[in-house]
Amino acid sequence: MSQDADVVDAQATVPLRTVINACELAIAPVAETLPVGALDRPVRWAHACELREPAAHLVGDELLMLTGVNLPSDPAEVDRYVGGVSAAGVTALGFGITPPVSTELPGELRRACVRQGMPLLVIPQSTPFIAVSRAIAMALSEIGHRDLRRVAEAREGLTTAAVHGVEELAAGLAERLFGWVCLVDARGRPVVAHGAPLPFPCEVSALLTRLRVGSGLRSAATQLIGGGYLVAQPVFPKAAESQLVVVGRAERFSGADRAVLAVGTALFGLVDPVSPTLGAALTGMLLSGEARARSVAMLLGAGPYRVLAGVPYRSGPAKSQAGYHWLCSYLGTPLVEVHDGPRFTAIASARTCIEDLLALREHGWLAVGGSPVEAHQLEGALAEVSVLRERAIGLRRPVLARSVGLDSAVDPSAAADFAARFLAPLRELDRGRSGEPLSDTLRSWLAHHGSWDRTATALGVHRNSVRRRVGQAQRALGVDLADPETRMELWFALRWSR
Repeated sequence: MSQDADVVDAQATVPLRTVINACELAIAPVAETLPVGALDRPVRWAHACELREPAAHLVGDELLMLTGVNLPSDPAEVDRYVGGVSAAGVTALGFGITPPVSTELPGELRRACVRQGMPLLVIPQSTPFIAVSRAIAMALSEIGHRDLRRVAEAREGLTTAAVHGVEELAAGLAERLFGWVCLVDARGRPVVAHGAPLPFPCEVSALLTRLRVGSGLRSAATQLIGGGYLVAQPVFPKAAESQLVVVGRAERFSGADRAVLAVGTALFGLVDPVSPTLGAALTGMLLSGEARARSVAMLLGAGPYRVLAGVPYRSGPAKSQAGYHWLCSYLGTPLVEVHDGPRFTAIASARTCIEDLLALREHGWLAVGGSPVEAHQLEGALAEVSVLRERAIGLRRPVLARSVGLDSAVDPSAAADFAARFLAPLRELDRGRSGEPLSDTLRSWLAHHGSWDRTATALGVHRNSVRRRVGQAQRALGVDLADPETRMELWFALRWSR
């Protein structure tokens, strides 16, 4: 979360009316120099300067005070002076009555300010310029203290809201920022929203893309074409590839607004958006074996489902992308198991397509997806996924089982019976030996088209070890693995084995 010192907005300003309404200053505005909305113009500081061209010494939004020491008398030169300070972003001019230098407001300065819409104030002799600067400093200090109180109250209120869940947190954050809030996952899909315009305006996609590029601590903001402003930042500060919080509203965001957003964003990282549902689903599974379909549907929606599995691709995923939360967000499922290696297994919606897996490869994961199955078939889907994983490693690209294929033409019980009979000698041999099952070596060897070297690399062993294991399996099965039909039967036996 942001430190309190970061809450004070370096860009904070007070409206010009604050200076005029300060009774102790007795400043008088020249009415005809005040265009519509002039009293709402921002004042960042009061600065005294008698230079003929002070623009190089200004940053904008100043109340520029002068006594007229070097003010030209020629109307064209006075016009040029007023135009220069206006172009530099000066909010207003304050002319100080300081006899004997000046006993009254110069008429040429008044007329130039009227022509150019520059607010002009008269500072009486009794008011030192330093008093004007001090009054503005005190007003800015009060704004800083008010913002600190606001952030402290937001921290307390949002923490309480987070206890009640992610929806309450989103609603509380939207209320405190006077806008709408949406938590999006790694693919830009809304996870939870409060008042957000869905589907998003086109500017949101561009904003999220910009935020996900690069590294380090960052946030992004933009202005909507139709009016309004957006700001977004990652839930996990250095992991913009994961969940992002997007906020929109009509007004610009101040430093205090961003501090409140930082508090809410940090809390989003501590609140599991599916924990109540996950708890209910797991309770149902534990108390009743028959509740599996209902529990899975509670988490993922109606079936069918796919079992997904992934292994590192090339240099592998980044640290954040190898974690549980990123994978949950990207895959759109809480049912993810992350293994050492790293590797992962997940249960997701059958809507997962090959484009999803190709995009996942861009994040360092080589993934596969099994055939669509109903909840009661999930346990048996692991064998297929194991085969697909070896196939994907051999092909070096994602693999997604087809909804309609050879599997759909074979009765599952008949397929399992064939696999059990075909692989029985292999299972018997594995029971009497130690080390990796021969079936795993065969899967990898077949997936790599019988290449000894590529199989050895995939398994992390010497090529002679692969030759020895495949030879043992061939003798145990009593088949000729040089025969393509035998290889095909073995592949499907391994695929259908349970």
